[in-house]
Amino acid sequence: MVDRVGIIYTEDYQKYNFGKDHPLRPLRLKLTYSLMEKLKLLEHQRLTIMKPRLATQHEIERLHSPDYVEIVKKLSENPKDSSIIPYRYGLGPGDNPIFKGMYEASALVCGASIIAADTVWNDEEFKITFNPAGGLHHAMKEKASGFCIFNDIGVAIKHLKNLKKDIRIAYLDVDCHHGDGVQWLFYDDPNVLTISYHEDGRFLFPGTGNISEIGEGKGKGFSINFPLLPGTYNKSFINLFRKTVPKLLEAYAPDILITQLGVDTYFDDPLTQMGFSLAVYRDIAQTMKTSAREYCQDKWLALGGGGYLMTVVPRAWTIFLARMLDVELKNELPDSWIKEAKENAPYEDTPYLLWDRGEKVEVQMLSHPEIAKKIIDYTKSLIEISDEKFLPNLSKA
Repeated sequence: MVDRVGIIYTEDYQKYNFGKDHPLRPLRLKLTYSLMEKLKLLEHQRLTIMKPRLATQHEIERLHSPDYVEIVKKLSENPKDSSIIPYRYGLGPGDNPIFKGMYEASALVCGASIIAADTVWNDEEFKITFNPAGGLHHAMKEKASGFCIFNDIGVAIKHLKNLKKDIRIAYLDVDCHHGDGVQWLFYDDPNVLTISYHEDGRFLFPGTGNISEIGEGKGKGFSINFPLLPGTYNKSFINLFRKTVPKLLEAYAPDILITQLGVDTYFDDPLTQMGFSLAVYRDIAQTMKTSAREYCQDKWLALGGGGYLMTVVPRAWTIFLARMLDVELKNELPDSWIKEAKENAPYEDTPYLLWDRGEKVEVQMLSHPEIAKKIIDYTKSLIEISDEKFLPNLSKA
């Protein structure tokens, strides 16, 4: 049997657009697909390119309140509707500007994640599906948040739970911002394990994701957070990731792994303060793939997420897709893509390599050994906390 990989893509993703000055620009998706195409990953015999559909209102309302969905629909049709006070719903100037057609654009992302979930769950040929437009992890039941109008991850989880009532889902989030929406939406559900690695909420939006947030009621012990110090770099993170993810997933033994692949942990991302280079995403992808195969019934649903450099997100997600397909790429970029990136993102440094190795960050750490030691000691303590506090709860599940 061929182990197929599915990727969900459409040019209509460009319609999820908060405006040219907003950090979350759909250009990053266009450049991602273009790079995958130019590196011939999209021609791979194991890859299937799928088209999304709009999620139905019923599918969205499995997660979001009908009142909130109706508000989004009304503002989508008429952004200047004076009968609505948008800020009550997290909408308006700032993170989540209102734009015409935002309901359909958000429903499309949700529908894409539903198709990705449905495919990897029901079609035995597909071991992995990837929706790069997904991963909108901040939206709450009745409120938009952090560039996220609807929470496509939660919508996909609700879809899976509708297919199999007692399904066990592991949700793993590596975005620099805490996966708060997904955590709170399933905080009392023992059948959804949420694991989030993120910059400590004391330094970054949304200000949550403390170690003490472990779930409540029947879900107590099934929310796990690893808040990271600003400046955490490749070696330190990979040590933590490799020593915690496989153990947690093995103990929980889920039916499927869902991951949010935010890459705003990159050292030069304009919205965050972490220290990753692009090379780290090869290691993260391999750990996810191996863990899905060994502990998650060989089912992996991958969704996009944050990342606010137009020339970094495409390279990172291309690295992820290459790992999904077991393709070893050379560390080079096609001249045609370099030209495309230069034309579309002239305000960013033009890249010439697919990945950087993190030398810049490592040199900075060597010049500040006290900071490096603090990060190393802190991540070691997170490993100990995982072994002593998190694992015992999962082993009893």
